[in-house]
Amino acid sequence: MIEETELYLQQLLISLNIGNWILNIALVFIIAFLLLISWGMFSKKTEKIIERTVNYWDKIAWFAIHRPINWLLILMGVSMTLRILADKLKISLATYFPTVQQIVILFLIFWAFWRLVKKAESTFVAIENKDTTTVVAMAKLGKLSIWVILTLAIIQTLGVSISGLLAFGGMGGIVVGMAGKDLLSNLFGALMIYLDKPFRVGDWIRSPDKSIEGTVEDIGWRVTRIRTFDKRPLYVPNSLFTQIVVENPSRMSNRRIKETFGLRYCDINVIENIIKNVRDMLEKHPEIDNRQTIIVNFDLFNHSSLDFFIYTFTKTTNWVRFHEIKQDILLKIADIVAQNNAEFALPSRQLYFDDSVN
Repeated sequence: MIEETELYLQQLLISLNIGNWILNIALVFIIAFLLLISWGMFSKKTEKIIERTVNYWDKIAWFAIHRPINWLLILMGVSMTLRILADKLKISLATYFPTVQQIVILFLIFWAFWRLVKKAESTFVAIENKDTTTVVAMAKLGKLSIWVILTLAIIQTLGVSISGLLAFGGMGGIVVGMAGKDLLSNLFGALMIYLDKPFRVGDWIRSPDKSIEGTVEDIGWRVTRIRTFDKRPLYVPNSLFTQIVVENPSRMSNRRIKETFGLRYCDINVIENIIKNVRDMLEKHPEIDNRQTIIVNFDLFNHSSLDFFIYTFTKTTNWVRFHEIKQDILLKIADIVAQNNAEFALPSRQLYFDDSVN
């Protein structure tokens, strides 16, 4: 394709040659300017059409190719100008110019693919209910592939045999793999995170096996960055997640309220009524999920109290909102106890004296 483009440019220069190199360069500038103006007009009309569509990929594709094509047109004008000057100055461009031109075109092509990946990543990350972790992982893989292919393409353009390089890379890969065992285990750990999706960026996770708890900020190829609740960054090697249990509280369907209350022994006559009132309050509370288990029962004759407990679930999983609801329920239970002329028990002891003992 690149050779065909060069041949076309050479034929165009021959057909446009009017005998004066200054006029030839001026003609090249005029043609390049007209092409840029035409492309600009076409771009504006295309953007208006794309803005009215609901599809994401047409916007992403247009963003990817728009600016590279601008520079491709400029490259054509510069290339034609340099050929005219070289012909005037009797300088041969056959040695380096075609190679440089091919490398620049390669950069423009891969720049378009890079913009495609970047735009797709930013577009789908901004969409709600999208798996951000997978989107970011695919974007990282796409960028890595672009760099690898670009590097191999430039090496091939410079005349270096890729087959020999790949053969050497295969042997070197074995050596590097043995030396970088931990690096590879972290890489495969990241791959397992992306495939199994035990958590994603923004989730609150913790592990009962290790002192790991906080909000996931980034899942890299080697480490995962977690922000602890005291705002310290915690960097965890990805291989560790293949060996430990990870709990993801961010994916809870409800939050549980489980509390025990102790009443005085002298309030045993009203404890049944208190339990009934508390159960009614929980069943009617707008923030309690009635589809989940609700338990309110007398539980234990304790040393200094008559204990009953509540077991219920809130609709929200938000940590701050949960504590607001829990506070409201605890205060309502305190009101119910007071309305029944009862009190919460305090730790106490009773001493009995035998008057018959002198």
